[in-house]
Amino acid sequence: MSTVNRVFFSVKVKFASSFYLSSMQSKATTPDEYISQLPAGHKEAIAAIRKVILKNLPAGYQEVMAYGMLGYAVPHSIYPPGYHANPKLPLVLINVGSKKNYISLHHLGLYSGELVTWLKKRWVELSDKKLDIGKCCIRFKKPEDVPLQLIGELCTKLTPQQWIAFYEKAVKR
Repeated sequence: MSTVNRVFFSVKVKFASSFYLSSMQSKATTPDEYISQLPAGHKEAIAAIRKVILKNLPAGYQEVMAYGMLGYAVPHSIYPPGYHANPKLPLVLINVGSKKNYISLHHLGLYSGELVTWLKKRWVELSDKKLDIGKCCIRFKKPEDVPLQLIGELCTKLTPQQWIAFYEKAVKR
């Protein structure tokens, strides 16, 4: 690739990345504001997901806006170091977001280990849909396909103290 093509490609990638991030992340400052700005189908689904998370998440987590999505984090009052890449941010465990073609649920405890195995087994028991999962992101193409019972169960799996221990072990690697 010539120098000119490399420069053009680099600029194109940077533009595409910044456009993607700015177009996909909400500027809402509260969860209610975020939900109110969503399209109808996603609005109801994300409101239901939020309700299930708040009902099932162990005590100690705090609902926040993080990365332009709903977030559920260990606050600085419990874990003062915060997120290692940006200590000003609390240690997020879960994010829920609305994308153009799907709803995403990011559960950072799903990066590896027993929780992933549990989720895959439980998914088969509760859903006839194919599990669409990345490293820690579960995608739901249709709002009606969101398994609220499974999300509720997933939320109970890590206390803030367990999440901190899991996170610190992962960061040390």
